[in-house]
Amino acid sequence: MDSNSILDLLNNSSDRMDLLIESFKDHITEKDVPKGTILQYQGDLGGKGYFVKKGLLKSYIVDEKGKEHIFMFAPENWIISDIESQVFNTPSELFIETLEDSKVYVLHKDLLNLSLVPEKLVKNEIVRLLKRITVLQKRVIMLMSAPAIKRFESFMETYPDIIHRVPQKMIASYLGITPEALSKIKSDQLKKS
Repeated sequence: MDSNSILDLLNNSSDRMDLLIESFKDHITEKDVPKGTILQYQGDLGGKGYFVKKGLLKSYIVDEKGKEHIFMFAPENWIISDIESQVFNTPSELFIETLEDSKVYVLHKDLLNLSLVPEKLVKNEIVRLLKRITVLQKRVIMLMSAPAIKRFESFMETYPDIIHRVPQKMIASYLGITPEALSKIKSDQLKKS
């Protein structure tokens, strides 16, 4: 399993789990959240991060015309957050919403204080964070330059199971194309195989 967060370790080792829970017990809240719950609204202060133990979340913006633009999906074992809001205490730019009934760990802002993190975990977690930043950098570059088919292929590589879990219009929003264009891409892909 590809690890993407400090809490991914919860799935991998009971010793590490005990260490993490003990280290962060005052900074993490476990929460069961029903489908369709908005965990963070655009403009909220005091942003939090959400580690997805079970379920699926999305972050998005709504433009001045009311159109939703999906920034990121977060399936199991991913973290989702408005990083700027969480780190710099600015009003959030992103909405964060559950797409399925979910179990999340709410990562409170003070968790970002690295002095709380056991030293032996810091290096591994920095590497995991850099992997997530790499995914986002690739996405921005692709949105700026890649044809829709390449963006779709990258989406499938990054999120192989999500295509069956969310409506086509959400995937199209993430890719920056219309649902009709996505339908044509999927149809062309089926013809090739």
